[in-house]
Amino acid sequence: MRLLSWNVQWCRGMDGVVDPARIAAEARRLADPDVVCLQEVAAGFDELPGSRGEDQFALLAAHFPGYSAHGVWPVERGARRFGNLLLSRLPVARVLRHSLPWPASAEGPSMPRAAIEAVIEAPGGALRVLTTHLEYYSAEHRAAQVGRLRTVHAEACSPRKSVEEPGPFALDALPADMLLCGDFNFPPEDPLHARMKDFGFIDCWEALHPGSAHPHTFRVHERKKGQAAYCCDFVFASAEVGPRLRSMRIDAANRASDHQPVIVELA
Repeated sequence: MRLLSWNVQWCRGMDGVVDPARIAAEARRLADPDVVCLQEVAAGFDELPGSRGEDQFALLAAHFPGYSAHGVWPVERGARRFGNLLLSRLPVARVLRHSLPWPASAEGPSMPRAAIEAVIEAPGGALRVLTTHLEYYSAEHRAAQVGRLRTVHAEACSPRKSVEEPGPFALDALPADMLLCGDFNFPPEDPLHARMKDFGFIDCWEALHPGSAHPHTFRVHERKKGQAAYCCDFVFASAEVGPRLRSMRIDAANRASDHQPVIVELA
């Protein structure tokens, strides 16, 4: 199973052009992914540079025929939406949407954040795939959001009463196997990265490339004076997924967004 995770900056490339078709084409060219996890997808926000307010959730889904499409938009103002999109050509057994903490922030800007979770019937066994985009400006927000992601995983692994009768209470057990990907807005040396590992999550890059620094995923091709490129796009896994990891790579050359695509393959 191949998964591609990518912050697509409302489909805006380094040339300033907003083009959902280009994002879809690049994703297919890079990985022919079974699961696609995209962050910063927009609809109705024509004030975003280069955008005409197009519904990128619908446009991106249309460019992946044969895939089911599942979105979460923590920012919603009428028809205006901003959030994450998960696409899968593998069967999806269940979809959950999780609101992440949004503490008071009188000292700086912030926005609501969320994660979307899908139980994927992968060839190597069912697993939960979550994708998210944590707060950029506030370390306090990111810390609270990391804590909530840990709670989401713990809840999924907790026992629940089995319900035999059909209907919405019918129980589909959630697998412990999990991939958590997205833009975490912290670098590998941040204490929150260590906290993720303290929670028992595996950093897939470190597991597959021990001793090798994380490749940069942000500000690779464009940055302001005084800024430096760094990695903030990760794929974490539950311990159960460790033996299934086969490869991980970052496409450093891509210029279709201000972030670089991340590709992981599982057995």
